[in-house]
Amino acid sequence: MKYVIILGDGMADYPIPELGGRTPLEVANTPSMDRMAAEGTLGLIDTIPQDLSPGSDVANLSVLGYDPRETYSGRGPLEAASMGLKLAPDDVAFRCNLVTLGPEDNPVMEDFTSGHISSKESKEILGDLNGEVGSESIRFFPGVGYRNLMIWRQGKYALKMTPPHDIIGRPVRDYLPDGEGAGQILELMQRSQKFLKEHPLNKKRIAAGLKPANSIWLWGQGRAPKIVPLTERYSIKGGMISAVDLLNGIGIYAGLEVISVDGATGYTDTNYRGKAEQALAALKNMDFVFIHVEAPDEMGHEGSIQGKIRAIEDIDEKVVGTILQRIPEFQDFRVMVLSDHPTPICLRTHAADPSPFAVLSSRENENLSAGLSFGESSARTSGLVVSPGHHLMELFIRSWRSFVEKKHS
Repeated sequence: MKYVIILGDGMADYPIPELGGRTPLEVANTPSMDRMAAEGTLGLIDTIPQDLSPGSDVANLSVLGYDPRETYSGRGPLEAASMGLKLAPDDVAFRCNLVTLGPEDNPVMEDFTSGHISSKESKEILGDLNGEVGSESIRFFPGVGYRNLMIWRQGKYALKMTPPHDIIGRPVRDYLPDGEGAGQILELMQRSQKFLKEHPLNKKRIAAGLKPANSIWLWGQGRAPKIVPLTERYSIKGGMISAVDLLNGIGIYAGLEVISVDGATGYTDTNYRGKAEQALAALKNMDFVFIHVEAPDEMGHEGSIQGKIRAIEDIDEKVVGTILQRIPEFQDFRVMVLSDHPTPICLRTHAADPSPFAVLSSRENENLSAGLSFGESSARTSGLVVSPGHHLMELFIRSWRSFVEKKHS
């Protein structure tokens, strides 16, 4: 049996008046996802426990079969794993965004990506920050684009920190760090602002009409989690395909091999088809591949309705379509497509509502074949909800046939 999961990050949404009360998923042209929903099994997955904040970290742990209440220790340590950084037991890893803040008198979170600053530029800035702000206990590490990392040796982690994508357009003074160690973190952020204001790279960006990376924003802190590899639990060999450190880090903890794809960017210009082709190639020697696409989430954060629709259509045609066309070569397979959480256009951040999923199996008796289309409303109509969401992986790998048979009866 071959297993493929295709996850469109933040793909789910709320009904939008400009779309006639439909969601981007329901408006987008998605014949491949619709086929999976119609011929396979459609439902909702509840990935966010009530006591945790909605985010791709918590949600994707759920999708991969981990109870986030037991395994989640913060976003930072997951990304550290992807970057090959080993954390000592008392090290704390923080996600370190390069952000654009508004005017200094009452700065707002103008852009949590610094205008999608490039990885090359981020590397230059992070290197200079180490020389100016870093110390023996504080080190900065460049990641992908605006997504970077800070490690605080023997640091504090019981802090209240706010993800910058949750406060777009809001005054940051209302969301500053709180708790033990907050003073040190705030001082680092303020020192970064003073230094970055005069940084040559930012002056070049401003002259070119681009947004400056005029502050760091720290959040998602935590120590190394304790996670039993997915590959051990199910005695399978698998791979992770993603352009972002978060998913690759989760994959590493899950025992998955990180598979690189040329042109994978974590944005709408990513190499969609290349991800699918690499997955199919990997399946020749693997049992399981997880394909993650960040683009819909980015469009949700930007509040771009048409951008999100285009991202969904690209996933459908170039990823899901490519997989469905060639997966029969392996004869025995299950393919799942889903959203990890909604990133509603109206909120421009994550929401905790259940999201649609569809599973198509090569075995006819493993499909409900209800003739539904892939979308939020249809998934609710199906009456199938997997909650808590971390149970879905167990069903998908080990007991999908018995699960579907119960629904048939």
